[in-house]
Amino acid sequence: MDLRKRTWAEISLDNIEHNYRAIRAALPEGCKFLGVVKADAYGHGAVEVSRRLEAAGADYLAVSCLDEAAELRAAGIGTPILILGHTPREYVKELIDLDLTQTVTCEAKAIEYSREAAALGRTLRIHIKVDTGMSRLGFLTAAGHFEQGIENIVSACRQKNLDPEGIYTHFAVSDEPGEDAQTFTRGQFALFLRVIDAVSRAGISFRIRHCANSGAVVNYPETALDMARPGILLYGFGDGGKLGLRPCMRLMTHVSTIKYIDAGLPVSYGGTFLTPRRTRMGVIPIGYADGLFRSLSNKCSFVTESGPAPQRGRICMDMCMIDLTELPGVNLESLIEIFGEKQSAEALAGKAGTISYELLCSVSKRVPRVYVD
Repeated sequence: MDLRKRTWAEISLDNIEHNYRAIRAALPEGCKFLGVVKADAYGHGAVEVSRRLEAAGADYLAVSCLDEAAELRAAGIGTPILILGHTPREYVKELIDLDLTQTVTCEAKAIEYSREAAALGRTLRIHIKVDTGMSRLGFLTAAGHFEQGIENIVSACRQKNLDPEGIYTHFAVSDEPGEDAQTFTRGQFALFLRVIDAVSRAGISFRIRHCANSGAVVNYPETALDMARPGILLYGFGDGGKLGLRPCMRLMTHVSTIKYIDAGLPVSYGGTFLTPRRTRMGVIPIGYADGLFRSLSNKCSFVTESGPAPQRGRICMDMCMIDLTELPGVNLESLIEIFGEKQSAEALAGKAGTISYELLCSVSKRVPRVYVD
């Protein structure tokens, strides 16, 4: 079946592997590699990306939730998988059956998981999450919470039928420039090391300590510890050119209709664009239901073989319009690149006031992924 009937996303697994090896080469010798494949591998296809990472030698994978992990196991992925988010205690048996590692973010959850695992007569592997400044998930340890935080972590690790394999934290601004961001990130790292030291004095040791996300891999290599945890880097963004990464997704469509519109006529919903002259207008079958942000309306161009084609009028649910007046070589079925090789997702995301992560993850399920290697 030809998946290129309407709009499609071309995914290069060769570029995924290239990025994996480039990142791995930047890590200290012996540092493990955890590939973040949550959110369907940032829209690239979690099963296919995980298979390539597993074959290339990745040590760990990370997903957001149990359903994402179960999908990988059902596809035959055997690499250790860390669930970064919450799993209700009722699913402890499934966590153990699927040989998954569960994040524990507070003492109460450790107690719940312990009771469920003990009732099964089995052991659940866990990683302790420490909140060092993200103010999201994790044991509170900053300022006045340090002593209580250490006590709670130790208690969690001593619960029966739990195997505390790892401990980690997440940096909030490691990818941001400026002295303030540097100070904050180094403060988070210093606090994380203090936590590990205090917990170790209580007799608790961890086989894997990790905190280096994408920003830290590039900007703070000293934080790599036992394992690095790159996400967006795997997909070709966030290195500032330092690692020679390659984008892995190319969002493509084609011209489905061409018509001539007289001067002074409105285009699309709301009439936000008026044709300044007789205009050769193309319609392309991609809209916000495919993940093309409506906020990009009248703000961007897409790439044709003859040059950039300005987008005109509001982007609709299933289609949008492009100005082909200056591009006589673009005709019906001509290919259009939304982002990819000639227009980066980062640049297009900037015009929408967001980040490449969101643009990649927003490419909807109805857009088929075509693996081009």
